[in-house]
This record gives sequence, C-alpha cells and structure tokens, in this order.
Amino acid sequence: MNHEIDKKNFVILVVDDDPIVLKSLTLLVSSLGYRTLSAEDGVSALEQLKSQICDLIISDIVMPRMDGLELLKHVKEEYPATDVIIATGYSSRASYAEVIRAGAIDFIKKPMEQDELEAKLDRALREQQMLRELEKLSLCDELTGLLNRRAFVKRFPREVERAARQQYSLYLAILDVDRFKDYNDSFGHPAGDKVLIAVGKILHLCTRIHVDTCFRYGGDEFAVILPQTSISQAIKVIERIRQRFRKMAFGNTDLSIGMTPCSRNTALPLCEDMAQLVERADKAMYKAKAKGIGWIISNP
Repeated sequence: MNHEIDKKNFVILVVDDDPIVLKSLTLLVSSLGYRTLSAEDGVSALEQLKSQICDLIISDIVMPRMDGLELLKHVKEEYPATDVIIATGYSSRASYAEVIRAGAIDFIKKPMEQDELEAKLDRALREQQMLRELEKLSLCDELTGLLNRRAFVKRFPREVERAARQQYSLYLAILDVDRFKDYNDSFGHPAGDKVLIAVGKILHLCTRIHVDTCFRYGGDEFAVILPQTSISQAIKVIERIRQRFRKMAFGNTDLSIGMTPCSRNTALPLCEDMAQLVERADKAMYKAKAKGIGWIISNP
C-alpha cells in the first residue's frame, strides 16, 4: 500500500470571513502543493461543495451567516468523506475537545505557523489516503475489478440524493446473464468466470469514466448507475452493452436488463426509498428475461 501523499490530487477548501486572512491562508496552503478553493463563510462553503468535491476544509470558527461549528455539522451530515480542521483565534471560547466532539479531525490556533499547518495537513491527508485505499480494497470485486454490492449499498443513496439536490436525472440499470448456470455447468467454472470478467470489461467500455458507476451486484448480476443522463442516452448505453456482449458469443448466454429512473421520494425513509428503486429495476430485468426482449424500462 502506497502511503506517499499525492498533494496535487487533494482539494482543500479554506473558509474565513477576514479577506486578508482568507487570501494569505489560501496562498499558504497552495504553496504547500495542495489544490485550494476559498469561501468567505459557511454558506458560501456549502455552495462550493455542491459542485466541487473537497477532501479537507480548514474553517474559521467565528463567521457571519454560518459559523464554523454549524458548517462542520452540515459537512458531517451531507459530505461525510470530507474532513474538517477548525481554526480559532486565541480569544475563542471553543476548546479542542468541543470541536473534536463536534466531528472535526483537528484544531489549529491562529495565527498559524507554517510548519504546524503543514504537519497537520500532511498527517490528515495521509490518514485519509490510507483509509481510502483500505476502503477501496473492501469495496472491490476481486474477479471482475468492479465495485461490489457493499459499494453499491454505500454509493447508490448518495447518488440519488445528489441528483435530487442538483436537479438532474439519474437511471439505475440491473443486468443479469441469461442461462449462465447452464453455461457454467457445460463448460466449467473457469469458463464461467471469463463470462463475468467480460461483462465487467464491457461495462467499463460502454460507460463514462468518473461519471457512471459499475458494480458486480452478486453472482451473475450487475448494476450500473447513470447520472446526468436522459432516457435516450440511457437506452443507448444499455443497447451498446448488450450488443457488445452478444458479439462475444458465449454459447447461448445473453443479457437481460431492467432500468428505472431514480427520483428521491422524500415521503419515504431513505433506506425504504432506495429498496423500492432497486426492486423496480430488478422487476423490470426479470420481466425482460421472461419475455426474452433484452431490456425494459420501468415507470417511476
């Protein structure tokens, strides 16, 4: 496991209502090799987070409109993968224990010393990188290289909520390999594994890098999350996937695909809403399989 920090790939958001402090601290963090953004208070910081994923936030505690502790609360609820370091002046009433209990990973006094800030950032981001590498290993399907079902359970609710928040369309597709058991029984498990590996490669080839997300959902079943996608674009994607698979001619196997648009139903608890969306795509897939028609899109 590589513990070297690749600073240029980490984004740090600096938040302070004092324009001079904000500019100088942003320049200091940039000079240490990190990518930086800035915001003048908590409200502006949350606006930034809607369009830009940040790894770490350095926030002042006393600010108008929204202070550092309130910002910290929002970040922990809405962006749990983003860490927060709280910065305070010597006259601040907030203690180290208070900000750590509130969910910050560290606390730094103002005015900041460059050596102390650099050490805190390096430690925070090294730990974050190690946790991400460990999580990546636990969320990866060893055979296909796709994300696994555990990753889907974590990712899907976030994608649905983000789509609702940013008001764009999102589709979920569930795919199943038809007659996979027969193929496995006839040609053996190594041949069956090659079919599953091929599906993984096809999904990567037919989807957008860093936009769509592909999963091995379990056994010979796969899932694809398609954000910022129209219905016509989603149909083109699943048709490409199916055509590529058919060209590989794995005996009499084929793909059945069920797809559904995913809009957050706030009248339901999140877990119940997610279960219904998955069930809708799953039922559409089994319907397509029963009818032998390749794919079906369910109604919302």
